[in-house]
Amino acid sequence: MRIGALLGAASLALTACGGSDSGSGDDDGPITIGVSLPLTGDFAEPGKGVQRGYEAWAADVNDAGGLLGRKVELKILDDQSNADRVVADYESLIAQDEVDLVFGPFSTRLVVPSARVADEYGMLFVEPAGAAPEVFEQGFGNLFYAAPAVANDHYNYLAEWIEALPADQRPKTAAYAAMDDPFAMGTAYGLKEKMEAAGIETVVDEKYPPNTTDFSSIAAKIEASNADMIVGGTQYQDAVNLIVALQQLDYQPKLAAFSTAPTNPEFPEAIGDKTEGILSPTGYTEQADVPTNKEFVESYTERNGNPPGEDEANAYTTGQVVAAAVEAVGCAEQGECQQKLIDWLHENEVDTVVGPLSWDADGRPQGAHMIQQWVGGEIKIVLPEDVKEADIIYPKPAW
Repeated sequence: MRIGALLGAASLALTACGGSDSGSGDDDGPITIGVSLPLTGDFAEPGKGVQRGYEAWAADVNDAGGLLGRKVELKILDDQSNADRVVADYESLIAQDEVDLVFGPFSTRLVVPSARVADEYGMLFVEPAGAAPEVFEQGFGNLFYAAPAVANDHYNYLAEWIEALPADQRPKTAAYAAMDDPFAMGTAYGLKEKMEAAGIETVVDEKYPPNTTDFSSIAAKIEASNADMIVGGTQYQDAVNLIVALQQLDYQPKLAAFSTAPTNPEFPEAIGDKTEGILSPTGYTEQADVPTNKEFVESYTERNGNPPGEDEANAYTTGQVVAAAVEAVGCAEQGECQQKLIDWLHENEVDTVVGPLSWDADGRPQGAHMIQQWVGGEIKIVLPEDVKEADIIYPKPAW
């Protein structure tokens, strides 16, 4: 059964720390939704994108009349990219503020501990940015990832394309640099496993702490290896810093792929507008011809002055998934309702701005990511063939 999720919503309760409005618990008051996001710290850039996506969903839902005829209100806390803080935030939101529903944070590092809190309280937990394998190995029956594919499978289409190249054109060597983060490592090492199986030699394999800012030594190792391809398991600022360091050394790979960062609107300016040929997996494109996406792009662009990116879309999708369950089950509060919402999502498919989503018993989505590339100053879908907006550029032009 496929249910098209509502898009809309309006007034927001946005706070920086604990406090005020509690869940209404009645049929007339607002439906309150608690969220903790990394608005400061290591994951602040994508965290703010998720915030914008949640707020866009709330505004659209309220404009359309709310959920179950009730307005929705978001209560957003800043977890400062800290796992201990995110646990305290969700404890406060659920037990003290008594919110009706919760949405997940950004980053696998924050999703796992917060999902554990939600599970202890029996709350539905739909999240937009915890794609690493370990998320789905915890036994959470309440968790659902609101995107098309898990981290290890983000580069599947690119791996297939590389493997299909004639032997004399295929990269021979590869360098990998990944943040010590389950999602980031999952994307890079998911591709690494496939490339090694295809006979592409790994010549650099570097893992770095999330707070790394100086990439000179890692860049020097990559440049010295002269690897044909560079794969970054990255978030945002780390990718920017690594690319700038590689540019300064005049390292020119035939293929360069980085997770997350290239889809960020600030990315071109951050690396000196030398984006041509850079690849990135994505679960979303603003041009996608799927139900509700056109309306989402129009309303988001009108409010924010620019179209949504992947972080915003995955957050919006989180809202759509929860809304579909709420409308189908007919309730939105703590207690027995939460299990009804969970059971419904395990049994149904939901139409979203990233396409139709369904999940296995552990909350893994049953889809695939597309591959985007910067082509002619714009980021476009290049894989798979049936949805591409441009031909893939290979080898990559100099940056």
